[in-house]
Amino acid sequence: MNETLSALAQQLRVDSVRAADAAGSGHPTSSMSAAEIGAVLLARHLRYDFDRPDHPGNDRLILSKGHASPLLYAMYRAAGVVADGELLTFRRRGSLLEGHPTPRLPWVDVATGSLGQGLPVGVGMALAGKFLDHVPYQVWVVCGDSEMAEGSIWEAVEHASYCRLDNLTLIVDVNRLGQRGPTRHQHDLGAYAARLEAFGWHTVPIDGHDVDAVDAALREARATVGRPTAILAATRKGRGVAAVENREGMHGKPLPDAEAAVAELGGTSDLQVDVTDPPAAQVPRHERGRAPDLPRYDKGGEEVATRNAYGEALAALGAVRGDVVALDGEVGDSTRTEFFAKAHPERHFECWIAEQQLVAAAVGLQARGYVPYASTFAAFLTRAHDFIRMAAVSRAGINLVGSHAGVAIGQDGPSQMGLEDLAMMRSVHGSTVLYPCDPNQTAKLVTAMADLDGVRYLRTSRGASPVLYGPDEEFPVGGSKVLRSHGEDDRATIVAAGVTVHEALRAADRLEELGLPVRVIDLYSVKPVDTATLDQAAGTTGCVLTVEDHRPEGGIGDAVAEAYANGHGDVPRLARLAVRSMPASATPEEQLHEAGIDADAIVSAVELMLERVLVR
Repeated sequence: MNETLSALAQQLRVDSVRAADAAGSGHPTSSMSAAEIGAVLLARHLRYDFDRPDHPGNDRLILSKGHASPLLYAMYRAAGVVADGELLTFRRRGSLLEGHPTPRLPWVDVATGSLGQGLPVGVGMALAGKFLDHVPYQVWVVCGDSEMAEGSIWEAVEHASYCRLDNLTLIVDVNRLGQRGPTRHQHDLGAYAARLEAFGWHTVPIDGHDVDAVDAALREARATVGRPTAILAATRKGRGVAAVENREGMHGKPLPDAEAAVAELGGTSDLQVDVTDPPAAQVPRHERGRAPDLPRYDKGGEEVATRNAYGEALAALGAVRGDVVALDGEVGDSTRTEFFAKAHPERHFECWIAEQQLVAAAVGLQARGYVPYASTFAAFLTRAHDFIRMAAVSRAGINLVGSHAGVAIGQDGPSQMGLEDLAMMRSVHGSTVLYPCDPNQTAKLVTAMADLDGVRYLRTSRGASPVLYGPDEEFPVGGSKVLRSHGEDDRATIVAAGVTVHEALRAADRLEELGLPVRVIDLYSVKPVDTATLDQAAGTTGCVLTVEDHRPEGGIGDAVAEAYANGHGDVPRLARLAVRSMPASATPEEQLHEAGIDADAIVSAVELMLERVLVR
């Protein structure tokens, strides 16, 4: 058996060299160091049905060091699911074997390659297995030693220990060399072990090229109860080829003489592995037929904050959707996720002040079939932007909710104000960005988000505001609402969303008194944007003013301008009001006035657009 495993490891090395050589690029040396890990895991420990990637009992394998993708694809060839000819299409246009793995391949759950993300996402998968699915699959995460410097790794390490995720195993390929030279701790396995053990992990230091040691370590990891395990495997980058083994300057490039390297490694082979089938397993079935009993708010009644409506609607949605889960970054009393936590505690996950882990856990949970809503202050989601970006690469379906947006939060000051979030979320590929102004609107959008694709973002507000819409009003994604209009008599259009909708309505009333009727559009769907309504407004009024509690770059103003720039109808005269100064502490009303986005500023801006400025 040892000889077979060693031969399989050599085959994985050879195939990694061949794939990178055919592509003319890639990371073969990073793949070669982990060959024994890949061989033993595939042949002896991975329980996986490649014909049924969605089998609920399948182990999950995340190659966090995604640049070592040739190793993963070589493993797939050994498992019989990737042909030799396909292996040699690595990195070519149209090939599923991309430079870093993505879920275009059915056996890849999440995209990797942005280092430090595999373990945090693996935590999300392990949470699903332990607390939701109640299925004993193992989550195996293979990472490199360089990425152990990432802060996100340590957010995940602490969270996994706190939750006692004994179904999670981290395998660190400690090959000593990073991209530009030696890693921080090089081959000092004790340094890694001390840090991980301080967080409560079980550690197993081994020689990563000894197949017996790898086999024993993987077996020990699965048998460990009550805490996660980290296998620290000392390896040598470029193992088996003297010209590159343990040498600096060989990262991220094909071997200089691939033919000689293949010969030195023993030549090509065609060993096939019968991967162990997973045990029979069932996960809870989640029915989606019944509509939730959403909260209803009366027009003209008590003012309600959209964050409150979010929490109440999410709890109602959770009552009819067992696949809906909620996560929060220790601000659930502010985001109002606490309403869900009280109603459905078994499906609520506290992620503490660790926004990268918050988003990563959501990605891991959705990979296991759940519909996550992850909430924190809008400002703090910026910390997790790379995880959000990679969620899109993963084709992940996650709901992100940012509360306390804009200067309207008042006295807390600029460190707490989300003023860049719309720009950040709009730039994410395939994203949906929603910004409600009213509690009934919020409740309907919370429900709609559950069935959308990609990254979905809902921006909520801290302060209470009037109820503008009835509880039976519908708000299709990609739509908008015209709240004021005088038909052909409208002189200008004001486009707003969230808190500035209420300012726009106050301004519209004052402008009408001045003999300047205007149209007011509630652009609750910031992406996709309602181009038809915007086109109609441009054709009628010829002047469009956008107003937003956000920086001028990337938000509502840009969304509207881009809609017109894309050739949709007439291009109107455009102006925008946005937060251009650096706020300080003040009341919400003072903040809106100081930023120039309140009713006074809107009236002045419309008058200026229509050249009706009076000297007073």
